[in-house]
Amino acid sequence: MPLKKPTRIPKIPKTRKRKSNTALTAIPNKKPDKIDFNCKAYFKYDVKLKKQFVAFSLETIAEFTSFSYEISVDVIKEKDVINIVVIGLKAKMNAVPKVQPAVKEVLFEDLIGQLNINVVKQDGAINSAEYYLNIYSKDILLRKEFKPRKKNNRLFCKFEVDRGKFSFGQ
Repeated sequence: MPLKKPTRIPKIPKTRKRKSNTALTAIPNKKPDKIDFNCKAYFKYDVKLKKQFVAFSLETIAEFTSFSYEISVDVIKEKDVINIVVIGLKAKMNAVPKVQPAVKEVLFEDLIGQLNINVVKQDGAINSAEYYLNIYSKDILLRKEFKPRKKNNRLFCKFEVDRGKFSFGQ
């Protein structure tokens, strides 16, 4: 018995798109402080593009053994404030698994002077750091790291400058 020919195309439901702005305004649940992420700042030179970048590498404290993951983030850049909203983890295709943390590197090419970096979790918790970038003296200073005043805000991210990853063009 043949199947009927469909008269119209069936609708496929759309997946829910998480919005970054809602994470900035959300009030997190009360939880204890637990460091989940490291945010490292460094200068990076891309040989292929021949451009100098300021890189912020967000990586998890937990290391994964079976799969290699990448942190999916959404970046909201304003004048001197950068919000890095952590969306979740995404599995990468690797033939040989190895023990490593999940990492995401965010590159910017036009940063100089004082800059505030906010790492935001989906539940609304925010951790911030104040950096001073000087491309001419090839230096990044971490002035302070702090939790913004927000109800039930908690500490989940450590900020640092990774001088071992500095690379510059000629």
